[in-house]
Amino acid sequence: MKHFFFSALLLVASSTAVFAQSKDKPTNLSSSLLSSGTLYQGLSRSVPNARVVLPYGLEVTFDKTTHLIFPAPIRYVDLGSQNIIAGKAEDAENVLRIKAAVQDFETETNLSVICEDGSFYAFNVKYTAEPEKLNIEMQDFLAPTAGRLPSNRSDIYFKELGSESPILVKLIMQSIYQSDKRRIKHIGAQQFGMKFLLRGLYAHNGLFYFYTRIDNDTNMPFAVDFVTFKVVDKKVAKHTAMQEQVLQPLRAYHQLLEVKANDNERGVFVLEQFSLSQDKELQVTLYERGGGRTLSFSLDQEDLLLAQKIDKLKLKW
Repeated sequence: MKHFFFSALLLVASSTAVFAQSKDKPTNLSSSLLSSGTLYQGLSRSVPNARVVLPYGLEVTFDKTTHLIFPAPIRYVDLGSQNIIAGKAEDAENVLRIKAAVQDFETETNLSVICEDGSFYAFNVKYTAEPEKLNIEMQDFLAPTAGRLPSNRSDIYFKELGSESPILVKLIMQSIYQSDKRRIKHIGAQQFGMKFLLRGLYAHNGLFYFYTRIDNDTNMPFAVDFVTFKVVDKKVAKHTAMQEQVLQPLRAYHQLLEVKANDNERGVFVLEQFSLSQDKELQVTLYERGGGRTLSFSLDQEDLLLAQKIDKLKLKW
């Protein structure tokens, strides 16, 4: 009995020593699991470099404003601390102004920006009395980068686009615009020496893509005010109130401001997919800013069924 008790004592002591040693120095298995995450509770591993969006270095000061010009409208801005202030420039959706809120702050902070096209930009911000770069133009995230999408491309989604990635939406719009193929030849309006044409209609993942073109065959420039998409009643009796539903484009590629004399311009509009009843039609209207030239064409449900599937369109970047 004494021999058994002494053996058990040796076993406990031995286990205690091993446990103490393991606290000081983990076993090979534990070491391999914890070596990259020793500052965290529980098992963890470091983030691979390939998963990291590298930040840009940005200098700010107290007496001058730095402007960041993005290739798409800004949707989200986050500031790392109260040492800096930022806000979108008035009447400019893609320009962010930023400056120091505290003079000579010492601790570096950060800034994050998400744009409407799904691109993500990160900045490390520090204070300097005289920044070398005050007006910075950020590159379009679809610009060629050795044949691949650059590092600020991210799978960011927005509610209005449903399950579609804004990156893919922009790629589709860009490809439709660059291919410049006329797939629809019977829908359009011609008046005042102008033509407003629907050249293509595409559908993908719950979205419609309307490819339009404006021809100006006159010697006067045409200043574009806006383009509307409305679901309206078909021809009804006089004095009958016309019911209409305005459809807001979710995205637009190559927004038009002016069509020069004897020239043409093209654009792509993205709308949420919809259907039309027999007594309804979609009315697409082009308005002139400060003028009376208005052009309009219509589509019915049979026209919407002509929409081409995007999977047959070669995407380009």
